[in-house]
Amino acid sequence: MKELFDFNFDSFVTPKVVKLVYILITIGLGIMYLFMVIAAFASREPALGFLILIVVGPLVVLIYLALARMGLESLIATIRTAQNTGELVRMAGGAAPGNNPPAPGSYPGGPSFGGPAGPQAPPANPYQTPQP
Repeated sequence: MKELFDFNFDSFVTPKVVKLVYILITIGLGIMYLFMVIAAFASREPALGFLILIVVGPLVVLIYLALARMGLESLIATIRTAQNTGELVRMAGGAAPGNNPPAPGSYPGGPSFGGPAGPQAPPANPYQTPQP
């Protein structure tokens, strides 16, 4: 759990705790289902109790469980995309995530843009003509 106190955010905590969060959500939904059934039978309406027990309760639990699972999977997919992108950048020879990019004019093997002897930098918009 030392990642919780990593103030540089060099590693992701979510993939390590998502299983525990999903288990807690499942347990919480099970407890909610039990309270729904107890409350329905406590209303002195047996038909309502059986309806909650057999139809409504499981349907509500399944819908909430599916929504929680989709949300957690989306979060994990986003984090894995960030990790894979960082790895691709590293493999391509770029700076690792969190490192500062090199200062302008210090690109190894490249031109120094904007200097008195160097060429002008390309425009940000390729359809725009450079201003003198």
